[in-house]
Amino acid sequence: MEKALILDGDGHLVHLTDWSEHAAQQLAASENIVLTDAHWEIIYLLKEFHQRFELSPPMRPLVKYIAQKLGKEKGRSIYLMQLFPPSPARVASKIAGLPRPENCL
Repeated sequence: MEKALILDGDGHLVHLTDWSEHAAQQLAASENIVLTDAHWEIIYLLKEFHQRFELSPPMRPLVKYIAQKLGKEKGRSIYLMQLFPPSPARVASKIAGLPRPENCL
């Protein structure tokens, strides 16, 4: 039996260690997103960024990091907006089980 996810007021996990792919699917469903391979690619890059820099990236650093790792075609705001509307940095961080990025609406 899955344990209930404990979320903060913004819907982000309180305990980062509670994250799993199943938890990500639940968090995505709360945003009306069905995760595809394209979503998972970004989610795992976000987790890598967080592990490396110990923060959830705001939009500009996120776009730059994705462009470095996946190429310019995917490292674009419009691409991320299609995957994680309406605020890619915030929504993707939430699904990745990370804290809300600073300066994110």
